Amino acid sequence: MGDSTTGPPAPEPPDSARRRDLRLAAETEARTHTLLIRTVRSGGILSALMRPAFLAKTPRGYGIITTTGRKTGKPRPKCVRAIRRGDRAYLVQLLPPHVAMKRPGARTGWLLNILADPNIRIRLSDGTFDGVAREITNSTELVIARTILCETVVPLDYGECAVHLRGRPTRAKIQHLHRYWFDTGHPIVIELATH
Repeated sequence: MGDSTTGPPAPEPPDSARRRDLRLAAETEARTHTLLIRTVRSGGILSALMRPAFLAKTPRGYGIITTTGRKTGKPRPKCVRAIRRGDRAYLVQLLPPHVAMKRPGARTGWLLNILADPNIRIRLSDGTFDGVAREITNSTELVIARTILCETVVPLDYGECAVHLRGRPTRAKIQHLHRYWFDTGHPIVIELATH
């Protein structure tokens, strides 16, 4: 009889392979990022600082999503980059590379709130909408969302790029940053109630 330790190695579970790939992508990307956004908490602080300006005038391509706290039941607003196409808004729960290297695939509080209660409210430049949010898992829908989120560049993206990446913001750098976020983050679609 053969030894149970011989033979080909067991295949790596798909989830661990994805996490390894996310770590590698984050390690590569971290070299180009500033040191400002290094934790999930720093992203929350940045969102809180942006909220008053977004409430006064929500910029095109961005919004404030309000989820219901899964533990508290209270409204939880978060500034996000959100691109609307018809009765849908697309966004990504992203992780800075320094977070993704340690916790690839981690979900932030606002995404966990959506998973617990997908009914949200979102304020965009053209109005405030109720909606139902969900993570995108369908491959065709992922291609559509990636194109919309990564190819669209709005004026505020240049400031966002300056906060995250070293050097002068350019359209190409912005699109690269958005592709990285999409590929390593959690893409979300919101079905907007537009009646």
